[in-house]
Amino acid sequence: MPNQKTDHMTDSIARKILVLGASGLIGRFVTDDLRLRGFQVFGVARHFSPSQRQNASDLELPVMSLDAAALARLIREREIDVVVNCLGVLQDGPGSDTGAVHCDFVARLLSAIRDAGRPVRLVHISIPGDANEDRTAFSQTKREAERLIAASGVAHAILRPGFVVAPAAYGGSAMLRALAAFPLDLPADESATPFQPVAVADIAATIAWLAGRDTDEAAIRAVTWDLMQPQPVTLSGVIEQFRWSFGTVGQSRITIPAVLLDLGAKLGDLANRLGWMPPMRSTAIAELRRGVTGDPAGWMAATGIVPKAITQAVGEHAASIQDKWFARLFLVKALVIASLALFWTVSGFIALFVSYSAAAGILSSHGFPPSLVEPFTVLTSLMDMSIGVLIAFRRTCAIGLIWGILASLGYMVGAAILTPDLWVEPLGALVKTGPAIVLMLVALLTLDNR
Repeated sequence: MPNQKTDHMTDSIARKILVLGASGLIGRFVTDDLRLRGFQVFGVARHFSPSQRQNASDLELPVMSLDAAALARLIREREIDVVVNCLGVLQDGPGSDTGAVHCDFVARLLSAIRDAGRPVRLVHISIPGDANEDRTAFSQTKREAERLIAASGVAHAILRPGFVVAPAAYGGSAMLRALAAFPLDLPADESATPFQPVAVADIAATIAWLAGRDTDEAAIRAVTWDLMQPQPVTLSGVIEQFRWSFGTVGQSRITIPAVLLDLGAKLGDLANRLGWMPPMRSTAIAELRRGVTGDPAGWMAATGIVPKAITQAVGEHAASIQDKWFARLFLVKALVIASLALFWTVSGFIALFVSYSAAAGILSSHGFPPSLVEPFTVLTSLMDMSIGVLIAFRRTCAIGLIWGILASLGYMVGAAILTPDLWVEPLGALVKTGPAIVLMLVALLTLDNR
C-alpha cells in the first residue's frame, strides 16, 4: 500500500462517492477499490458488461444525455460528497464526440454541483503535458475542460495520470502488451519518447485520500496534480518491462517502420468510422509521439503517496497464461474480423458480378434443379455480402458472425442433401467451410472489449 497522510481524516464510511464512467479502465478499478476501503460508491455508466453488473449501486444511465438538472438531482438524492469524472473518448467518431464528452458534459456537471445544495468535491481525470503542445481534439478539449473547472469556483482536484498500468488491459495498455508479446519493436524515435507511467492503484489511493478530507479544506480546495512515477522512463522501457513479465526479453525483434504506424493509424480511423475503437488511430499515434511527462512532486508532497515504479506495477508478478493469450490475440483479433468481413463480402460480390455464370454452372453441373439455380445464386450472393457488411460494423458484428455460422452450416447440410458430390470436389470448398466456422466462433468469443 502507498504511504498516506492520515491526519484530519474523516470517517470514510460516511462519504458517498459518484463515479462517472465506472465501466472503463480507470473508473472500474476506482469504483471497486473505493468500496473495499469502506466508501459508499455509486458507479454510473451508459452500459456495464454482464461481468461488471455485480453491485446494486452501479447504475446504467444515458450519462451524456443527462442535463444539469438531472445530474443535480442524482447528486442531491444520493447525498453525494465526491464526484469522480472518468469519462473520456480518444477521437471523434460515430457515438464519440470529444467536445461533447470533455467540455459540454463537464459544463453541465459543474452547474449540477453548484445547484446540488450541498458541498461536493469534483475529482476530474485529465491528461498530463504542456497545453502549448496540445495538437489533437482529444488533448485540446481535455485542456478546455480543465479551464472550465478552474474558473467554476467548485472545490476540485484535477488529476493528470501518466500512462496507466492496471490489471485490466484496454486501448493503449492492451497495445503495449501486444507489442511485448510479439517480436516487434517500435521505430527509434517513438521508442525514445518519454513515457512516465502510474499504477492505477495509486490513482485510486489519491481519490480515497481526497474523499477523506473536508471539501472546504483550503490547501486542497483547488489542486491540479500530475500522477506518475518521478523516475524518467521511455516508451521502450515500459514495453521492456512488459517483456520481462511475459518472458520475451532477449528475443530477436523486427522494427516496425514509421510508415506502417501511420498506415495502421489510417486503417484505425477507418475502423473507427465503422463503430470500432481500435487503439491505433491517428490521435493515439499523435499522443504517443508527444510522450507522457509531468512533475508529480506536488501530488506526492500533499498526499504522502509514494507511487509505484513501472518495475513494481508490472514486474511484481509473472504474466499468467490468460495475460499471454490476451496479448497474443489482441492484434490478431482485428485481422480475424477484417478477414471475415472481406471474405464474405468479396466472395458474394465475385459470385454475383464477376463469375456469375461459373457460380451458377457449378450448381447446374451437380444436378441442382434448373429453376432454382439463378434465384439461389443471386440470393446466396446477396446474403454473403450482407453478412460481410454486418461483420464489418461493430454494432452488428455479433449478428453477422452468428448469421455467418448459420449460413455456413446451411450450405454444408444443403450440399449434403442436394449435391453430395460437392464434398469430394477437388478444391474441397465445402470441406474448408468447417475451419471458417471455427474462425467465426473465435471472433464471436473474443468480441468483448471489457
